[in-house]
Amino acid sequence: MELIQNTPDLSAYLAADEVIDHYHPLVREAAAQLAKSAVNSYAYAHAAYDFVRDTIPHSADSGDPRVTWRASTVLEQRTGICHAKAHALAALLRAEDIPTALCYQRLARDDGDGHAVHGLVAVRFNGAWHRQDPRGNKAGVDAQFSLDGERLAWIPGGKSNEMDYPVLYAEPHPVVLGALKAAPDRPYLWQTLPTAL
Repeated sequence: MELIQNTPDLSAYLAADEVIDHYHPLVREAAAQLAKSAVNSYAYAHAAYDFVRDTIPHSADSGDPRVTWRASTVLEQRTGICHAKAHALAALLRAEDIPTALCYQRLARDDGDGHAVHGLVAVRFNGAWHRQDPRGNKAGVDAQFSLDGERLAWIPGGKSNEMDYPVLYAEPHPVVLGALKAAPDRPYLWQTLPTAL
């Protein structure tokens, strides 16, 4: 699949906004801590990925009802669904001048009742985009940071109308962000997450 930037301006994938708020002191502090032991930008990106994947539980896995969507809030509260964790990782990467995009998949729900949009990031290294899934591993899920072939949590299957969306967004998709902002808790969010983009 060819990944397509939604804007040709690469600087858009370094920008801060209300969601990917890499100017926030919490984001800056976390980035500085991760950068201390990183010998280069690749090592930093890998460390930031591991940090978000492994130290911020996916709220569905942990049973946390809180809904987060702003990167700094995800870091502060240490919880979030896939989209929130993608926002946090994007902020940490952009804080160290690594172009990072938000991207999405359409996946069948675990309970078999319809579909949900799943959030990922893509990082730009060596002139190419590489998708990463910081969702968090669990039984049956083994996502890894990789620039040499994707190691995502899930690979969409064509038989169930699952799909990869090829567009790389500089900002969160408005339909996804709207659902996150409007949800008072995760059970409500589960009923209102978009089923497609």
